[in-house]
Amino acid sequence: MQQIPNNVYDACPIRQVISRFGDKWSMLVLSTLDQSSSGVLRYSEIQRQITDCSQKMLSQTLRRLESNHLVSRTVYPVVPPKVEYALTDVGRSLMPCINSLIAWAQENFSRVVTV
Repeated sequence: MQQIPNNVYDACPIRQVISRFGDKWSMLVLSTLDQSSSGVLRYSEIQRQITDCSQKMLSQTLRRLESNHLVSRTVYPVVPPKVEYALTDVGRSLMPCINSLIAWAQENFSRVVTV
């Protein structure tokens, strides 16, 4: 069997892009923001909807999504501080793909996950 050099995998666009949002929490955050009627949510609103995600993990996930240009963070200079999160244009362009994956998962859940 021929050995494939690591740099071939490192340069793979699919691998590089999916690693930016392919974890469980990122998908849930993106979907939560997408389903918001206003398209904008505060941290506490996201946390209220994703109850099993710890504060630390939610903060890390939001920072990672922001650094990957999928989510924007707006800080308002008020007391107490007000911070809002929203999908960027790039994040919104990703949502049809994620929504298709969600639909597939719902349709095939019982065939994939054996309880």
